[in-house]
Amino acid sequence: MAQPGFWDNPDTAKSVVTQISALKSIIEPVLEAERDIQDISDLFELASEEEDAETLATVEKDLKTLDQECEKIEISGMLNGPDDMRSCFFSIHAGAGGTESCDWASMLLRMYTRYFERNGYTCEEMDITEGEEAGIRSITLRVDGPFAFGKLSCETGVHRLVRISPFDANARRHTSFAAVDVIPEYEDDIEIEIKDEDLRVDTYRASGAGGQHVNKTSSAIRLTHLPTGIVVQCQNDRSQHKNRAEAMKMLKGKLYMIEQQKRDAELAKLYSSKGQIAWGNQIRSYVLQPYQLIKDHRTDHQTGQVDAVLDGEIEDFIESYLRYRAEKKHKQQDTIKAK
Repeated sequence: MAQPGFWDNPDTAKSVVTQISALKSIIEPVLEAERDIQDISDLFELASEEEDAETLATVEKDLKTLDQECEKIEISGMLNGPDDMRSCFFSIHAGAGGTESCDWASMLLRMYTRYFERNGYTCEEMDITEGEEAGIRSITLRVDGPFAFGKLSCETGVHRLVRISPFDANARRHTSFAAVDVIPEYEDDIEIEIKDEDLRVDTYRASGAGGQHVNKTSSAIRLTHLPTGIVVQCQNDRSQHKNRAEAMKMLKGKLYMIEQQKRDAELAKLYSSKGQIAWGNQIRSYVLQPYQLIKDHRTDHQTGQVDAVLDGEIEDFIESYLRYRAEKKHKQQDTIKAK
């Protein structure tokens, strides 16, 4: 980073800084744990020799703290996929349920935004479509931070909400759905050929925040990959050129994920797990009425602290899924070895 010219290419430099931060987030806790182990060992030996009950109690307390630190290190070790360190494009799409689902999508956006703030991630709005009456129809964010893709990929899928509708005059219970999609951000380190004849480019006026220039010129870009039907769009910048570049990154990421699906059945199952954004395909349910419970249907991890979760405290769900995924991978490897 101190080398001359390192910051000449800001995008490349930022990518390197993100990778360094991710590596530090693994290495530094391990070094700290090693120091704590040595300190606790020395303190235990001294307290035992002097039969100091008070110090031994302190050692016991420190051991519990150390155990928690080691659990976090173990979780970090599970983020070992080739793309886990990358930044990502994080999307939320409202599903079946109309206005209800648009409102639910906005609730999810708040939940994840709070999670980003607490964990030191930065996010940038790439594209947004507002709901007709309330909430959002869809939104795409670029999320940057250590292991952004690795952690947030655990949230890929359909999220189901059950509550008393604030939009129903009769105060009836409604079920709403929204889908989360996460793709890694690739720079120029992957080879994806996109032919001009396979691409349809549409320009349109951006909506929402961004200033008069953004809203009055056709700077927003929508790319449609004709062979696959994949559609990506970007409207966060007043420059059509920059919006196109960001949209191409998203498109390349999605196409690369599809190529990986062909080679990796486990990733294919994860990426296609969204299915239809409706009943029967949810990965997690958020029940606010008639009782309060949030349950992940993949891991069976659940909690009654719904307010805390909707305020961004989702780390336990992410960690439980990382454990589940690692265990499943090990079982698959053992099965292959047995054959």
